[in-house]
Amino acid sequence: MNAPAETRSVVIEREFAYPAERLWRALTQPHLIEEWLMKNDFKPDVGHRFNLRGEWGGVLDCEVLTIEPQRTLAYTWNFSHEDAAFDLKSIVTFTLTPTSAGTHLRVEQAGFRPTQKQAFGGAHAGWKQFLAKLDDLLARAS
Repeated sequence: MNAPAETRSVVIEREFAYPAERLWRALTQPHLIEEWLMKNDFKPDVGHRFNLRGEWGGVLDCEVLTIEPQRTLAYTWNFSHEDAAFDLKSIVTFTLTPTSAGTHLRVEQAGFRPTQKQAFGGAHAGWKQFLAKLDDLLARAS
């Protein structure tokens, strides 16, 4: 029996000066998701399959796995590619924790194989950019 392949995770954590309810809306309403992440046909229903469409032309196949309103959202984040270094089957989990100053957001994308160093590095940089856009969106919505 073969041991499961080791995988790596990208984890980005950030404090937001906004309540969890506000952050939750930005994570679960399609028109808001489009402003900070990508075009999508997301619905906050476990089992819902949807696509995220990147500006670079790529399409991610996703399925909602977990929803705990204002606490946890998880979905698959799969990108089919003929090059194994970019063919990705991963899970993204957003965890919100209320703080005295607002909300702590932890984003984890799990499932990078050791041979996917470029995809791993790209995801790390990408999530930092996405969260900066999310912060801008939340500031505009105040």
